[in-house]
Amino acid sequence: MPKYVKRTGPKCRLENRRVAIIVAHEFEDVELLYPFLRLSEEGAEVVIVPLEAGLHPRPSIKGKPVTGRYGTPIPLEVFEEGGRYAIRNMGQIDLEDLDAIIIPGGFSPDALRITPEVLELVRKAYERGKIIAAICHGPQVLISAGLVNGRRVTSYVAVKDDLINAGAVFVDEPSVRDGNIITARVPDDLPEFCQMIIESLT
Repeated sequence: MPKYVKRTGPKCRLENRRVAIIVAHEFEDVELLYPFLRLSEEGAEVVIVPLEAGLHPRPSIKGKPVTGRYGTPIPLEVFEEGGRYAIRNMGQIDLEDLDAIIIPGGFSPDALRITPEVLELVRKAYERGKIIAAICHGPQVLISAGLVNGRRVTSYVAVKDDLINAGAVFVDEPSVRDGNIITARVPDDLPEFCQMIIESLT
């Protein structure tokens, strides 16, 4: 795993914790940026894993970076890689070095849920007790990984029926934890979502 600028202080509750955020094209920008900044603030080492896959309505050329719905590119233009975060591809991820995986929403989960390498990583992480956190449309990946049956979860309302049909117990709450799975509904719930992730890793 990459080396980082070590950040310490009274609020660094996640020092020595490592978190991967996995996205494809058209991820919900704030659902990547808010967890990245909030967990970094707490001292976590953040790895962003961009997949060059998925819906991309903007002009696309070879080598164009993975981009959010509102234009946020990976790498993040205003943050120096190697400072608060690192970029890695799926083949460079060592599950033993991770404590949590975060799956933002937007249209990105449509691509992630049909990518075998992503589903395998999420399943293995779940089996090893790592925190799996998904917000908005992100729980679609949990459905395809076969992880929601019998679990209390939440999501954006458009995913509600899919979760119920997959055997989940849907609850309309800002953020929900069941075992090592954390889910949240929409960007407005990011404070509760991130707080629940932080508490689960401390």
